[in-house]
Amino acid sequence: MARANPALAAIFQQMADVTEILSGDRFRVLAFQKAARILDELALDVAELVPDPAHPDLKKLTAVQGIGKGTAERIVEYLATGKIREHHDLLAQIPPELPALLDLQGVGPKTVALLWKQGGVTSLADLKTKLGDNSLSSIPGLGPKKLENFRQALAFVQPQGAQQRVRLGQAMPIARWIIDELRHKLSRQIHEIHYAGSLRRGKETIGDLDILISPAPGSAPAPETALGSAPGSAGGYAPASAPAPGSAHTTNKSAPSIADAFTTLPLVQDVLAKGDTKCSVRLSDQGLHLQSDLRIVPPESFGAALLYFTGSKEHNVRLRQRALEQGLKLNEYGLYKGDKLLAGQTEEEIFRHLGLDWIPPELREDHGEISLAERHQLPALINLGDIQAELHAHTTASDGLWSIFDLAQSCADRRMHVVAVTDHSKSQFQANGLSEERLVQHVQAIRAAAAQFKNSITILAGAEVDILADGRLDYPDSVLKELDIVVASPHAALTQDPKKATARLRKAIDNRYVTILGHPTGRLILRRPGLAPDIEELAQAAAQRGIALEINANSYRLDLRDTHARVALEAGCKLAINTDAHGPADLDQLPYGILTARRAGARQDDVVNTLPRDALLKWIKSTRR
Repeated sequence: MARANPALAAIFQQMADVTEILSGDRFRVLAFQKAARILDELALDVAELVPDPAHPDLKKLTAVQGIGKGTAERIVEYLATGKIREHHDLLAQIPPELPALLDLQGVGPKTVALLWKQGGVTSLADLKTKLGDNSLSSIPGLGPKKLENFRQALAFVQPQGAQQRVRLGQAMPIARWIIDELRHKLSRQIHEIHYAGSLRRGKETIGDLDILISPAPGSAPAPETALGSAPGSAGGYAPASAPAPGSAHTTNKSAPSIADAFTTLPLVQDVLAKGDTKCSVRLSDQGLHLQSDLRIVPPESFGAALLYFTGSKEHNVRLRQRALEQGLKLNEYGLYKGDKLLAGQTEEEIFRHLGLDWIPPELREDHGEISLAERHQLPALINLGDIQAELHAHTTASDGLWSIFDLAQSCADRRMHVVAVTDHSKSQFQANGLSEERLVQHVQAIRAAAAQFKNSITILAGAEVDILADGRLDYPDSVLKELDIVVASPHAALTQDPKKATARLRKAIDNRYVTILGHPTGRLILRRPGLAPDIEELAQAAAQRGIALEINANSYRLDLRDTHARVALEAGCKLAINTDAHGPADLDQLPYGILTARRAGARQDDVVNTLPRDALLKWIKSTRR
């Protein structure tokens, strides 16, 4: 049975949207939005808190931070009946196809209300017709630019158009490429440039790209920024259809304006808006479509704008409230006392004036980070450079694209001291999984390679062993004990009931030879949800056994996800951040795992891959009981 959380989160979000369309009570809108957010981020399946909806005990639900009695009662109603009557009553007050307008890029509830109440628009088809006959042009607030944006957005959601969100691993390379291109095109015109939004916070999926630029005063050279070395950055990539920065198409004898440089980037499919302070474009790269907004802000406001447009919305609300309590005003232009600008050039000075330590972007989700910053108790988050080992990687022995030697050399080149070769087990037929006989031969080959690399990197002989549907492992213990390391992962039967999934993974954790529980849910982002086990129970069991739960850094997986990793840390469980590398490019996915771990609040000491060589080998040995 699928988790109830996603369906409930969608219902509460739609209740918030419809209430706002109907000009309902603002506090109810905020309450519904809060419920949607909590349910979306809740690691535990909320149904597990209400085992008998016919005779519910609300105490477990209301014990979840942010869930009040009213929200709990609605959750119970859904679990008991499959619906929430209030939700249906709200939908009955609007045309049935009206909510589809919210799927349009840049269209929110207030705009939908305006289109419906003053324009008579009740569906996407209605909007298309009325845009065609220009009958909306007389409505105040719907000028020519706004109407053209509607036309562009409609085209964007047609069957051949774009998906609504893209993976972190798709958005990050494009954002970095845009920044590199603008730096080359604009040369000395840029003082500072950075991406913002949910991308900077390291969210697993991204809706659009926000880029901020502050122009350089006069002709002074633009200083280097920390983008290339920032924790969680993902440099070294370029969109497949985009030329490299500095190629012939970008070379200009006279530098263009910032707006011109942005709107003429090679990936730009449509220019939605172009002005002195903001530009919006639609990007297209081999089937991937994404909107990107550029905001041009003065240097004295760059930090305030970066803070504001990074978000999250909830974090920003908390900061503005704190400013008001101190008699100050905070917005995207700066921190003010009356009309006097106190801070705005950097984020650090704004946080300092508010009596706070600087908060890393990955933590800005209103999960108590402001209170920690006030008490100087923010965690020292893990950084990309802390990782010293790759403990989950594949070679040509199964479905990898490189040899043991190439894998080891690539990891050594990245200054890692340990790499584990963990090819697939026999049940993974489609991945050329190894029979027991082939595994024995493979281990011999790994040992031979290890002898050759002994002066540069330690190579461990391991396997990624399937966790079968009943919790048994794909190899018997007599085989597993001959390996240095065992990563146990689910690959099949990924629609199991949560209780069965929990028991299945718990059985694997209890195996005396398992070192790491690999990508525990088996999900693929935007493709399949995977298992929905009780992560808290698994984390407690893993902590007791002394093994690690994996954050698989591949941007299709990011499994454990951030909320699950946070639960694991709270249970005292160690994490392993691995790339699941099948070829050289996969090692470049490591930053996405780092971002996910940082969102969970992970420190260097929480992650086994950061241990010195001897300490890591000692830990691996300690997991074998």
